[in-house]
Amino acid sequence: MKLLCLLLVALALPVTVSAQSCPATTVQSGATVPRVVELYTSEGCSSCPPADRWLSSLKSQPGVIAAAFHVDYWNGLGWPDRFSSPAFTERQKQGVGINGSRYAYTPQIVINGRDWRSASLPAASTEPARVRLAWNRSAGGELKLSAEALAGAPSRIQLWWARVEDGHQSHVRAGENRGETLWHDSVVRVYARLPAWDGQGQATWTVPVSTAEAGHASRWIAVATDARDGHVLQAVEIGC
Repeated sequence: MKLLCLLLVALALPVTVSAQSCPATTVQSGATVPRVVELYTSEGCSSCPPADRWLSSLKSQPGVIAAAFHVDYWNGLGWPDRFSSPAFTERQKQGVGINGSRYAYTPQIVINGRDWRSASLPAASTEPARVRLAWNRSAGGELKLSAEALAGAPSRIQLWWARVEDGHQSHVRAGENRGETLWHDSVVRVYARLPAWDGQGQATWTVPVSTAEAGHASRWIAVATDARDGHVLQAVEIGC
């Protein structure tokens, strides 16, 4: 719990959203599992911009939830990526082996917990969801995430959530992409992994709410995975 708190302090923006910023609403996951696309990228990596553009193209795809994790291990080579975090680098490293990759690299695409070496999305899943997720935003601006295990759910479920932003632009002045203007969508600005859950009853967590950078709306995504192998069980997102 202490590690989770430190992570949130390190990544969250300092100003909280006012109660009037977002309408009260509830968004619940569907009957099947969406395609959860994670991109591990860096503004210091010359092969990453095409992958960034590909991720941006997914915004219009139904049944897709995307998250761009900017890693920090390129930062010492001339250009510090302002979206990067050691927490994102650590997340990528933890996935090595589990997701089928043999090492961490950029750009790396992970779809539904599996290393994916293609720019083509897999077919939409018809697999019945084994977890139900829901976001609930109150009139006062409080954001809660709830989870309920369904038939066939594993005994240990790992959940993570992230706040992402679209429409970012960077003018790179050094490193491998010097002179380039880069565009980013689904950029992870805040991320946390929740304690493993045993799937008993219904679980609810209060998620800290922070403002987006000026001119950029936020979306919150939540993903439930099988704690044994990282297989995605369900995912849901809510916009503001």
